[in-house]
Amino acid sequence: MQKIKSYKVYSTKAKLEKPISDATHTITEISFLVVRIQTEQGVTGEAYLLSFQYSPNAIIGAIKDHGDQYIGAYVNETGRMFTEVDCDNEYFGKEGINRWAQAIFNMAMWDAHCKILGAPIWKVLGTYKTEIPIYGSGGWISYTVDELKDEVTNYVKRGFKAVKIKVGKPDWKEDLERLSLVRESVGKNVEIMMDANQGMSLPNAMSLSSAAREIGITWFEEPINHTNFRGFESLKNKTGISLAMGEREFSSLPLRELIERSALDIWQPDIVRIGGVEAWRESAALAGAYDIPVLPHYYKDYDIPLLCTIPNGVGAESFDWIDPLIDYPLEIKNGMARPHNRPGWGFSFKDECLTEIV
Repeated sequence: MQKIKSYKVYSTKAKLEKPISDATHTITEISFLVVRIQTEQGVTGEAYLLSFQYSPNAIIGAIKDHGDQYIGAYVNETGRMFTEVDCDNEYFGKEGINRWAQAIFNMAMWDAHCKILGAPIWKVLGTYKTEIPIYGSGGWISYTVDELKDEVTNYVKRGFKAVKIKVGKPDWKEDLERLSLVRESVGKNVEIMMDANQGMSLPNAMSLSSAAREIGITWFEEPINHTNFRGFESLKNKTGISLAMGEREFSSLPLRELIERSALDIWQPDIVRIGGVEAWRESAALAGAYDIPVLPHYYKDYDIPLLCTIPNGVGAESFDWIDPLIDYPLEIKNGMARPHNRPGWGFSFKDECLTEIV
């Protein structure tokens, strides 16, 4: 097996016409950080994270701090390096920015390891399925009604069978009106999900959940603060709506808490926040032990191949942000995505789209 000789960090951005908002944040740029590691024999492993406009110097610094620890490690030593780095991170915090930096190297190591083996990661880890349902995500609160309708109808024209929109307006009745417009736009055979990004009070989340029953909502994502486990339990018991969460979590502990309260229906791990491939799969296994399906947050180009390796993977989220920046975007047909049949993760960022961070 080959050792890591060096690494480089790059930045890139996707096109954003104007700021977009959910119930808790306004996003002014769609930016990414990319790490490339290189082995002594010249094999490159690559991974990226979605950074938006937040804390650019802090996360870049953490990546560089971590990078030096990986020099000399064998690319297959993903588990050993996770444990070693996790121990070092204990002093200033295992969660947060340190976990993001830890994850991006883990994912780059998996890319290089599978390239050396000459196989895609979903074949290396073992395969349950070879295609995954995928839903169209967006529906930003900042959208006008016309922008909202245009986005969801475009998803349907592209073959998507499900869409998700943002909720969390100051008056929940406005959310209800927007959901009704989406139902009219997509028809009765397309699933609709809603996501409050933790931006609602429990009473408002209950009112919206009950009022939206006639519209037909498949599940409600992050209706309230992700640490309010009792609130999730109360919302589930009083309205019966299916609840989804997980993207904010740096470990599986919140999943365990919600399982004990029978207050979660869909687990949504974020591969970067939770720490990389092993941590993502461990959380999926815990969810699977309690018959909870896995439908991860954002990173479709990583999640599709990983979902193919677990029995309880039921779907993925689709944004198109990196598609113009990479060489092999995922193909989505009739609401289904298939993993690449190329070594590693199966895609790389185009050199001309990257700016090296020295």
